[in-house]
Amino acid sequence: MKKLLLTLQITAFVLLISTGVCAQAKKKFSGVVSNGMKGDKVSFVLSADGKWVEEFTFNGYWRCDGSLEQITIGPEKRIPVKNGKISGTVVDPENGGTTAWRFDVQGSIAGKKASGTFRMNINALKCDTYLLKWSATTK
Repeated sequence: MKKLLLTLQITAFVLLISTGVCAQAKKKFSGVVSNGMKGDKVSFVLSADGKWVEEFTFNGYWRCDGSLEQITIGPEKRIPVKNGKISGTVVDPENGGTTAWRFDVQGSIAGKKASGTFRMNINALKCDTYLLKWSATTK
């Protein structure tokens, strides 16, 4: 009887731990841009600990030297989240240069909703999304 009780307690403990781990899963957000071209989208993954935005991706249009071009891209590095606030600028390559990509992501996350701004540019090539406003949700 004691052995059965111990087995049940261990099983209950394992279930509690696994439920907690599942609750800490990464969250995939996807959303739209409100002031860009029709169909512009963003997506990103919030790390399980809620401290990082990973895989931020912009899928939409930007202007390059007077022409409108569609692009799907985002910074390879993750962006920090502190107290629900997303804030980061990623330059690729890191040391900059005239043809460096610059990604600026700002925003906030509250539960299943997020919103903020995004800008991507390459100065020397005259490529820029200009400041875009986005909102996103997760399941």
